Parts: sequence; structure tokens; C-alpha cells
Amino acid sequence: MAQITAAMVKQLREMTDSPMMECKKALVEADGDMDAAVDILRKNGLAAAAKKAGRDTNEGAVAAYISEDGTAGALAEIACETDFVASNPKFTGFAADVAKVVCDNEPADVEALLACEMNGETVESTLTEMIHVIGENMKVSRTTVRKPAAGGVASYIHMGGKIGVLVEFSFDKPETATADAFKTFAHDVAMQVAATAPIAAVREDVAQDVIDHEVEIYKAQAAESGKPEAIQEKMAVGRLEKFFKGIVLNEQEFIKDSSMTIKAYAEKVSKELGDTVKVVAFDRLVCGE
Repeated sequence: MAQITAAMVKQLREMTDSPMMECKKALVEADGDMDAAVDILRKNGLAAAAKKAGRDTNEGAVAAYISEDGTAGALAEIACETDFVASNPKFTGFAADVAKVVCDNEPADVEALLACEMNGETVESTLTEMIHVIGENMKVSRTTVRKPAAGGVASYIHMGGKIGVLVEFSFDKPETATADAFKTFAHDVAMQVAATAPIAAVREDVAQDVIDHEVEIYKAQAAESGKPEAIQEKMAVGRLEKFFKGIVLNEQEFIKDSSMTIKAYAEKVSKELGDTVKVVAFDRLVCGE
């Protein structure tokens, strides 16, 4: 039987990122053959992943990817078991790689994503390897991608991946996507979405059942005032307008400058760039929700 040295164990660990004891066991089983030991660890990784598959994944992180030209982007939420792993650079790096795959391939669902190629392997096989190396159950929870026909995107990751935002903008000039004024504006808007959790970018995108629910409450509140019905109606309409200003992104006050709304900020940037910049839509993923 070949002698298993500490140097061999160290080398195998560096090659595979597997735990030290697992590396030693694999080398013993492979009688010191490094390549065979790698295969053993990979096979063991599949078995370990299967054993961990039933564990709860209540932690995780959202990662973002934006193309170099700023015209496409994606978010990917990867779940794990503990907050400690959620902040592990290997885990967050994997999440970022998945977000890029989502942007490049636009998979229809998570199952399709798992079959996509990533760094010479499939996303699924890489995920299995990650489960083995890190020692926790993991899964791809959800993804989103935006590729506007005429415009750009921006992202913002808050609290180390607890919240991920992707915002879509429209404009006419291709050069706007790389202009500093636009980049600053886009970052500010994405940060606003993370901080204020709006429901929609424009009021036309607010679901009718949400509006109906609010109107019902406002009318009931107005009725309690005992004022004439015409006044009650105006009170309800006024409260609905205030509601829109709180939950519609374009109508919100800019958190860095309350003297203007996000729409007014967009108009200001448009004038500066000689273009028409608009906030079209956004995605806001909160880890675990």
C-alpha cells in the first residue's frame, strides 16, 4: 500500500476543495493514485449531495450579472442552509456565475438552467460539486433576466445578497448605456428599489385587485367622516393618489433628493444626455421570500 503523505493530502485538497479527511480517505482508497482519488471524491460528492437534498435551505443570496455594454442583465437566487455559507466567497462566486449563465442563455425555468453549460460542466453538476465541497444542501431558487430591445439595465445587491434588484430602462441612443450620467442615475434607481420596495414602475402596472382593495378601504374610512358623499369620493381619490406616490417607482420621491421624483430625475438626465430616458420595469428578489 502506498504511503499517504500530508503533502499528497494537501495537493488533493487544493485540486478539489474537498475536506482534508475526505481527501485522505480517497487517497487511501485509491492507493495513492491522485487521479483515481479525484474520481472517488467526485463520486462521493454525488452521494453526499443526494443525502443532503432533503435538508431545508432557508438562507442564501441573490447575485446579479450585467453585460459589459449594459444592455442585458440577470438575477439568480441560490439557497443554502446557513447564513455562514451564504457569505462564503465560493458560494457567492457560484451564484454570480449562475446569473451570467441565466443572462447568456435565458432558460425557461430552473430545470432548463440546470442543463446549461457553465465552466465546462453543466450548472447541475457544478451545483452538486459545490454541495460536496461546502457540505450543505443548495438549490437554485429562482432567476430573472432582462434584455430590452432599446435601452439598458442596472442592478443593485443589498446586504450581501439578501436583496437583489434589476431595473430596465428605455432610451434611444446606444451611447446612453455607457454614459456616466446614466450609470449614476441607473444605480440610484436600483438602490431606490432595494430601499423602498415599490410595487410597480408605473401606475398602469399596479394590479387592479390591489387598487380595488385600497379604494375599498379608503371609501370606508371616508364614510366614517360623516361628510357628504361627494366629499367622501374626493377623500378616497386623494388617498389613492397618495398611495400611488408611495408604491409606484416613477412617482416616488428620490431618497437622495426629496425635491424631485424618480420620473423628474429621469427627465433631468434625459435633458443632460439629449435622449429620452425612462424607467420601464424592475425585478426585486428578496432572499427566502
